Amino acid sequence: MNEQQQAIRDEQKEKWNTVSDGWKKWNEFTMNFLKPMGDAIIKVLDIKNNDVVLDIASGTGEPAFSIAAIAKNGEVYATDLSKEMLTIARDYADERDINNIEFKVADVSNLPFRDNFFDKISCRMGFMFFPDMQLATNEMFRVCKSAGKISICVWAAAEHNDWYTTMMKVLSNHIEIPKSPADAPGIFRCAKPGLIKQLFENAGFKNVREDTLSGKIDFETAENYWLNRTEMSESIVSLLSKVDEATLKKIKDELIVVCNNKLTNGRLIFNYGALIISAEK
Repeated sequence: MNEQQQAIRDEQKEKWNTVSDGWKKWNEFTMNFLKPMGDAIIKVLDIKNNDVVLDIASGTGEPAFSIAAIAKNGEVYATDLSKEMLTIARDYADERDINNIEFKVADVSNLPFRDNFFDKISCRMGFMFFPDMQLATNEMFRVCKSAGKISICVWAAAEHNDWYTTMMKVLSNHIEIPKSPADAPGIFRCAKPGLIKQLFENAGFKNVREDTLSGKIDFETAENYWLNRTEMSESIVSLLSKVDEATLKKIKDELIVVCNNKLTNGRLIFNYGALIISAEK
């Protein structure tokens, strides 16, 4: 990576460490939200009992835990850039007596594993934040065994994810949101169909497949949605840290009104859309 990309990586590490407490608080909710994406990854990978699996951007532990439950006689390596996130994951593993996982703080652009080491590689909702996605993909190819499989998940386009855009639209009415370059790390960076496919093929992967996944997420109330977004989203936390109390109140008040106008049978239910990209070496 160049110096600019290293700076992005370091900034991301700090941001994810900062919101780790929020992820711990909302862990059950978030894992239920993201479970269909993890299940889709696992289905494609066809995990075997003795597989050695790499889970990248593991965060608080999924889908690494679910993979470990299948690869009972294998081993799972859960990696993340954030030490604080992996500390939470390690605690969960101890609580659940999961002993076939090893946790490693690691940069995806420089993985601490030898060539041709893993049978399977997974990555759920991490790809769009990698400073150099091609370098990251090349590293995944390097550590993957011949005939091994990879499956990753990223968010689809913004119009399919109002669980995220609703908050951002309200924010933009009150504060200036910096516009990032199209290739800068961000939640919808990988939404363009075929983008990840090309990265995979450039790295050497074959039989690349891209599927779509959609569903709904129930935040129950507008207040829950506000708390979730302001405690978990590193980008929103960063933006709101720069506003005064009066502006913060205006943002929240407007968001509550917007959300209450979206209720379905008294509950706040949003849509999500994702892409599942898989390949073989």
